[in-house]
Amino acid sequence: MKSNYKKLGGYIRLVDRRNKDLTITNLLGVSIEKKFIPSIANIIGTDLSSYKVVQTGQFAYGPVTSRNGEKISIAYLDGENCIISSSYTVFEVVNKDELDPEYLMLWFSRPEFDRYARYKSHGSVREIFDWDELCMVELPVPAIEEQKNIVKAYKSITDRIALKKQINDSLEAQAEAIYEEMIVNNSANYKTSTLEETSTIKTGKLNSEAAVANGIYPFFTCSQETYRTNTFAFDQEAVLLAGNNASAIYPLKIYCGKFDAYQRTYVISSKNKLVSNKQLYFVLKQQLNEFKGISSGTATKFLTMKILAPIPVIIAPEDIANSFINATDKMFETIFQNQREIEHLNEVQTIILGELSRN
Repeated sequence: MKSNYKKLGGYIRLVDRRNKDLTITNLLGVSIEKKFIPSIANIIGTDLSSYKVVQTGQFAYGPVTSRNGEKISIAYLDGENCIISSSYTVFEVVNKDELDPEYLMLWFSRPEFDRYARYKSHGSVREIFDWDELCMVELPVPAIEEQKNIVKAYKSITDRIALKKQINDSLEAQAEAIYEEMIVNNSANYKTSTLEETSTIKTGKLNSEAAVANGIYPFFTCSQETYRTNTFAFDQEAVLLAGNNASAIYPLKIYCGKFDAYQRTYVISSKNKLVSNKQLYFVLKQQLNEFKGISSGTATKFLTMKILAPIPVIIAPEDIANSFINATDKMFETIFQNQREIEHLNEVQTIILGELSRN
């Protein structure tokens, strides 16, 4: 153990408060993205009194790590109190003047911690990273002021990312409203084609081995997470649609720049001058809910070319098409600039997390 490393068990304790009085109805779960998320469980008729309470400033984690994407589901609650399934373990920092909870959450956010948790998991049917193993985790515990400064630096970047995403969401909503007004609302007077006829549809690599820790270019897969690679197969604006997902939720984005993609990620670009990639993006965005009902597969849902090819695409007259392109190009130019800044900020956050182990 490094001289400034301490065992986590000396700083945390278990919490097991139940929702006996049923005063809390905010039911959440913990994702592998290490966030509290709304639970998808059907709780109609369920007795919520046995559910565990998580208070603001406490942690929860799912000890089962097998079939969890090589990650451990662990999160820090900075919002209002909630309840979670009794299968989760809830804990808190004993003395916040010695260990800042948000600093601890940064430690948990490191990819190295996920790998450590998987390595230390054990069991036959299900592999478990239990409480005793969590308590044996070793981490640097610098002076509390240094911890807070690290957290402050990380959060300032997080806030900047959130601002850029908010701007992008607003611009995208404006562009979609223009698409509705100029093209969709007048579709009865326009020609209709298909996705296959108006675009080129490609897929990425046979596997994701090209993804590396410090890659130069984005590597898009079927998850919400973006990996990195040192090679690229695409270098122009395109729409990316995840082709498979166990929950039949297919991440969709439009991207401009050099990138690569996984074999089940569709890379779609227009080959019709009257149909922009932005229009294709909105066409597919409005199809996402439909995909849930028509996707193939049992355990893993996936989209086939048979599903994608006949999707209708409106062909507006040249003057309308050009007006739409002119009205939305500058919006998306800003969106793409913000995407690149977000990528850079994410890289800076990764550096900060990597530096934690060197303190």
